[in-house]
Amino acid sequence: MVEDNLETNDSSAELMRDQLQEYELEQEDLELLELDLADSDQAIYLPAPPVLAVVGRPNVGKSALVNRILGRREAVVEDKPGITRDRVSYRAEWNGRPITLVDTGGWELDVEGIDASVAEQAEIAVELADAVLFVVDAMVGPTASDEEVTKMLRASGKPVLLVANKVDDAHLEPEAASLWSLGLGEPYPVSALHGRGVADLLDAALAKLPTKSAVAADEYLGPRRVALIGRPNVGKSSLLNKATGTNRAVVNDIAGTTRDPVDEQVEISGRVWRFVDTAGIRRRMHRQQGADFYASLRTAAALERAEVAVVLFDVSQPVSEADIRIVQLALDSGRALVLAFNKWDILDEERRIYLEKEIESELAHVDWAPRVNISALTGRHLEKLVPALELSLDSWDMRIPTGKFNAFLNELQQSNPHPVRGGKQPRILFGTQAATRPPKFVIFASGFLEAGYRRFIIRKLRETYGFEGSPIEIGVRVREQRKRSK
Repeated sequence: MVEDNLETNDSSAELMRDQLQEYELEQEDLELLELDLADSDQAIYLPAPPVLAVVGRPNVGKSALVNRILGRREAVVEDKPGITRDRVSYRAEWNGRPITLVDTGGWELDVEGIDASVAEQAEIAVELADAVLFVVDAMVGPTASDEEVTKMLRASGKPVLLVANKVDDAHLEPEAASLWSLGLGEPYPVSALHGRGVADLLDAALAKLPTKSAVAADEYLGPRRVALIGRPNVGKSSLLNKATGTNRAVVNDIAGTTRDPVDEQVEISGRVWRFVDTAGIRRRMHRQQGADFYASLRTAAALERAEVAVVLFDVSQPVSEADIRIVQLALDSGRALVLAFNKWDILDEERRIYLEKEIESELAHVDWAPRVNISALTGRHLEKLVPALELSLDSWDMRIPTGKFNAFLNELQQSNPHPVRGGKQPRILFGTQAATRPPKFVIFASGFLEAGYRRFIIRKLRETYGFEGSPIEIGVRVREQRKRSK
């Protein structure tokens, strides 16, 4: 009976695939359709795209350049002191090649300690990248701040492209000549605001970038990697110390200490894991905004090198905006997710009632993630992390055969068709799972599928197949029917 259902699903999927021949397809569509996922037992995932960092002083046009590369306006930076950015990386594409764009805008420079602070910021940004776009205002010329960043860039050994921004007209190009003094090679004159020269810049950047990232690995050998993330003092270091059975100095507030997250191999309930601790992100306490910025970058760095994120919460404190922002960083990274509520041993009944309400209201968008209540200090219930991690990673690796996925789409569409909009009703033509880690599905449709309907598909996928602890991505490719020749 099961074999009959499998054959029926596969036959139905083949019919739907054949139906696509009536529609205008692009080359990348054809390549996707050639993937034969039905007979594969291996996890399918895409290589990590190379990482390109955009660095420079405030007001040199970094945000305009980031928006130009993304092809859309994003609130990537505020040049007002004290404003902290929520996201640090974005997915972009140029000439068919995907890249991860790391925005390092919104730095608040400490004019009293400019040598140390500028170099520190540049170093943190560069260690996340395969190559760097160093943006300088060509109309101002090289400043002392630019020269400090240059020293760090040269020492990093990373490929650097010097971007001479605000060259809005051809007659302004000679202004870029002064940037040769920085010793980073030929400056690329561009106008991020108008798009002038940006295409040539990106062509040059792609030539320096590797095919896949050297800093964001797509395949992990040995123990699976776990990123411990969360606000300062939620118990990340205590958890690592208890898991390793040592008392490591993983938190240090002294400026100038190492910025590398601490990787530690640990064994919990007979399973070996590699934990990436991000407690060392705390920096100069007299520069609070800067500390927030570094925290975001360090969290992003740990997530890039991990497979699953454990977000720790301090149950004695209300779920804060910072907690939600860190959860969003984990979601943006595409990693598997576990929510760990620490200091459970000191939770009283009154606080427990309020906590449940906070979780219900503030964390409803991640209600699919496993929850674990622990005490990192005493080690209580630490073993419960293992089944939660395994469940999330199994979901992250999960693959649905093409036949089963199309049978699911058919049944869903028949019982809950897409609403009619503008007199037309979009129809799902075919679907396939393009990748795992995280699960990524591509749906071909005759019209645009609204965000609400895509969320409905994801919810039904979770109800049918589980996917507990893993984000799900759905891409929709709208294709028009071929015009029949008369």
